[in-house]
Amino acid sequence: MRRSLLWIMLAGALIGAACVAAGPAWSAQPAALAAAYRPASPAASAGQSAVQPRAWLPVVADTRPLLDKWALWNNGAQLRGANIWQRIRVPSLDGNYLGNDYIGPPYAQADFNRLAALGANYVNLSIPGLFTERPPYQLDTAARDHLDQLLEQARQADLFVVISFRTGPGRSDFTFYRDGAGVWYPPELLVEDVWTNQAAQDAWVDMWQYTAQRYRNHPVVVGYELMVEPNADEVALDIYDPNEFYPQYANTTYDWNRMHRPIVQAIRAVDPDTPILLSGMGWGSVMWLPYLQPISATRLVYAVHQYMPFLYTHQPANQNPPRPYPGYFDVDWDNQPDTFNWNWMANYFSRLDTFQAQHPGPQTVNEFGVVRWAPGAAAFMRDQMDDFEQRGMNYAIWVWDSSWGPWQTWGSKAMNYLYGPDPNNFTEVPNALMDEVLRAWARNTIRPSHFRPPVP
Repeated sequence: MRRSLLWIMLAGALIGAACVAAGPAWSAQPAALAAAYRPASPAASAGQSAVQPRAWLPVVADTRPLLDKWALWNNGAQLRGANIWQRIRVPSLDGNYLGNDYIGPPYAQADFNRLAALGANYVNLSIPGLFTERPPYQLDTAARDHLDQLLEQARQADLFVVISFRTGPGRSDFTFYRDGAGVWYPPELLVEDVWTNQAAQDAWVDMWQYTAQRYRNHPVVVGYELMVEPNADEVALDIYDPNEFYPQYANTTYDWNRMHRPIVQAIRAVDPDTPILLSGMGWGSVMWLPYLQPISATRLVYAVHQYMPFLYTHQPANQNPPRPYPGYFDVDWDNQPDTFNWNWMANYFSRLDTFQAQHPGPQTVNEFGVVRWAPGAAAFMRDQMDDFEQRGMNYAIWVWDSSWGPWQTWGSKAMNYLYGPDPNNFTEVPNALMDEVLRAWARNTIRPSHFRPPVP
């Protein structure tokens, strides 16, 4: 009897090891892009925000290679995925559009699973930070527990993760839509004093050290983006030109170069391995990257968010006349028409080359996109992603929307590419723009399940 029981236990362990090594069945590359448009069933996605922990069988031997997080960033394009967006709910303002939890909109396990099934292998979590926005600056346990759940969902979906903090001490998510203060939301929700408050900046240091200490050995976390789109130049000073900002405000609290250094040092004091994604000011744009002054530290990845030219990528649905790619129209707010084509984009991206010559190291586009109705959007995205591939840059589109029903009824869903180019359509349809995204994601060959997790 004991011998029989021993064989049963051994067989179960071997089966468990094989399952771990093989990974989930849906982690293979998609065989047919057309089938990928199949929407998740409402029953599978609605109300499934709770995650059931996976039960693991004992593993006899794990022959997978050890995960080297740095190799994911400095060895050509290997991570191709999407951003999710969430903020702290304001019940009196949001109703149930953002769900009923502390942070929303809610993402179900099915949302992560489908992103992976379409071919993406990483998700950038563009989310609230783990410390409170207002003093006394302290750990927000609800935000921490929420991040724990997101990471478990990503792990179950076999997706790599970058943690990107939109908010934190002295900064609320309303800084990203500050023009709406007093229009569609109460002005007191706009918190931006991080750029004038040294105590708030010190608390960002503490917040990131806590975060790194907690997640440094998490099996899917492969990067930390310190702040989503640093923006003191515009929101505090109404300055748009880096040559005007520097050197007048260099080394003041407005200067992100001054603020990011102690954050990097605090992370490296507890986590020497996880790559740190560092962007410049000007909302993390390519234009401001050459003015970034990185600290001397290991495993830095230089990140940009790419939405230029804004007059093309964010043109309204009723733009008349439409602004096409390629085309001939004003792209730089000087009321003079410009020739807009790939040569224009290549010249703009030359700043990446200038920066890399001064600061060798991997670069990434952690956010980029275009409104789905922009004429030529598919070609614009294809040309950009081809360029990112040639540069060896990982990249993530904006945005992968939650399937939460009320959220799907809010706004224009301007960058939900599943809906195609018709601004009045809010159902999934095959379209050229999403085809380009799927073809890019089909290049992915690695997932977390292919590796042994980092050793604690």
